[in-house]
Amino acid sequence: MEAFSCVDRAVWRGDGLVRGERSIPEEVAVAFSYNGSSHAVMMATPQDLADFAAGFSLTEGVIGSVAEIESLDIVEAEAGIDLRMWLTASRRAVLQERRRFLAGPTGCGLCGIESLEEAMRVQAPVLDDVVFSPHEIMSALDALTSRQPLHKRTSAVHAAAFWTRDEGLLALREDVGRHNALDKLTGALAHMGRTGRGGLGIMTSRLSVELVQKAAAAGIPVLVAVSAPTALALRTAQAAGITIVAVARRDGFEVFTHPRRIAQKGFNGHVA
Repeated sequence: MEAFSCVDRAVWRGDGLVRGERSIPEEVAVAFSYNGSSHAVMMATPQDLADFAAGFSLTEGVIGSVAEIESLDIVEAEAGIDLRMWLTASRRAVLQERRRFLAGPTGCGLCGIESLEEAMRVQAPVLDDVVFSPHEIMSALDALTSRQPLHKRTSAVHAAAFWTRDEGLLALREDVGRHNALDKLTGALAHMGRTGRGGLGIMTSRLSVELVQKAAAAGIPVLVAVSAPTALALRTAQAAGITIVAVARRDGFEVFTHPRRIAQKGFNGHVA
């Protein structure tokens, strides 16, 4: 299934209508099933689905490592796409303890959660002493700009990327849902045999609480976003030991939590 479609449309520019085409992203229901039972349905862009399957399973705590997925079948149906996964015997038993069904529109990462405690789950603190300079953060943002092919074509999707000092922009994934993009990135890293340790996570969206929770599950120590965070996202990041850098633009950025990971000579500002 293609990640985008070309549709007819008319454009008004002040002096009349001009007909033509525009590329728009596809959005499809993607079901996650484990051992033959449905677990979740998310609306997503139909690309990088193996990464999506692994990343969602990791950040939602269904599995502890990609090795616990014995097999994955990506099955296209009229209603959408089914990501059919079979887990190891030990993980099947764990899943039986927490069976739930999620169904939510794009942008809703907590729809269907059964309890307040589950929605506000506390992740293990990210213990990573990596330090980045402001120049490195700006370099990572610059690298992101040129590596978003679907956004360049449609101007309608989010991206999640991972950058390290030694490797540059190591991975980037796009999706109509910002949390889906981060899940796909987490899956891509897992398939490389690594976590978010030692690097920057970059989001082309605002930072809401589920993004911080997913970043913590992936072990990302510094999360950078072009827009602002929510107050709950900051409280969650503070507890999870994640450095939040937000409102990151060409002229600078703002540091909200754990500023020790941002190195700058003479940096003495108070950050919560």
